[in-house]
Amino acid sequence: MPIRIFLFVFAMCLSGLAVRAGTIDLPVPRQTIPAGTEISHQDLVERKFPSRTAQQFAVSVHRSELVGMVARRTLLPGQPIPARSVEKPVLVRRGEPARLVFREQGLVIIMQVEALQNGGAGSFVRVRNIDSGLVVSGRVQEDGTIRVEN
Repeated sequence: MPIRIFLFVFAMCLSGLAVRAGTIDLPVPRQTIPAGTEISHQDLVERKFPSRTAQQFAVSVHRSELVGMVARRTLLPGQPIPARSVEKPVLVRRGEPARLVFREQGLVIIMQVEALQNGGAGSFVRVRNIDSGLVVSGRVQEDGTIRVEN
């Protein structure tokens, strides 16, 4: 009988190790993060989840994926953050004026345009020249200008 108890306790310990080995640390909000709020390092803590959580659901697995991003919806404390729940900060807003920069061989042309799409740094947006009505696409720069290349 004592051997059976020992084997039972040993088996339970092994199953506990298997559960611990099958976990992953995911960044989660420390407190509620309202939609439209930029996420900072202080807003996040690490929490253990079964490793299948990251495999079954498209959630952010590293803080670096989240810091500096903006919440698209309210993020709840202690819950994994779906990758589609965050986005780059919007630097160019649809319907608002923006600066278009064209550079080629030392020539620089800067003009006022109207953004036809929202966009964050690195994204392509369509804009309309206010004077001519011509629509072009360019990449949003870190400073909020839109760069067009030939």
